[in-house]
Amino acid sequence: MRTQISNLKSQIGFTLVELTIAMTLLALMAVILYGAFYLGQRAVEKGQARAEESQRVRSVEEVLAGYIRSAYPYRPSPRDPSIFFSGEENGLTFVSALSLGMGGRGMAEIIISWDGEGDGAGQLTLGEEVPLRLEGESSAEGYRNRVVLGERVTGFRIEYLDPQGNEGQWVNQWDGKEKRSLPRAIRLTQRGKRGEEIRWVFPVMMSVLAP
Repeated sequence: MRTQISNLKSQIGFTLVELTIAMTLLALMAVILYGAFYLGQRAVEKGQARAEESQRVRSVEEVLAGYIRSAYPYRPSPRDPSIFFSGEENGLTFVSALSLGMGGRGMAEIIISWDGEGDGAGQLTLGEEVPLRLEGESSAEGYRNRVVLGERVTGFRIEYLDPQGNEGQWVNQWDGKEKRSLPRAIRLTQRGKRGEEIRWVFPVMMSVLAP
């Protein structure tokens, strides 16, 4: 009788091997669940980062599009055939008929500049000055604004479509004093966060509508 009771007690409890196996399985399940949670959280963070980057790029595109499409063939004087427009591969200065700082009214001098070199990273900025003051004019107080469009913009360059050249002929510089006209379009290129090429082409409306 005592032997049967002892055997029954031994069958009710857990052995050390069984406990070890159970703890190992629980640990494996915890690791798997944590890994799934971590991967899911990382996927959500990456998705949010991409959405924020896409929104930022669209916002920059809208701002640049408004100014560039409204580029105006401003002449310093009625007798001077030259046009105030200076375009380089890493910067652009021109007169726009759109002034966001003044609620869309009046012309403004616009400066788009990138301080990087080659394929390196640099800061992309946009400056607006109202009222329009060119060389030799009075330096009365006015509205000046400078906005950083991107902190670490890489591979940035500006190109200009020649209305007098062959179709699709883009050049790296545009001098309004020499050309005496605006380019037909302006193309801006940069590299995105994942190395992809981002390209914007903005037609210059005053150039397109001019005879």
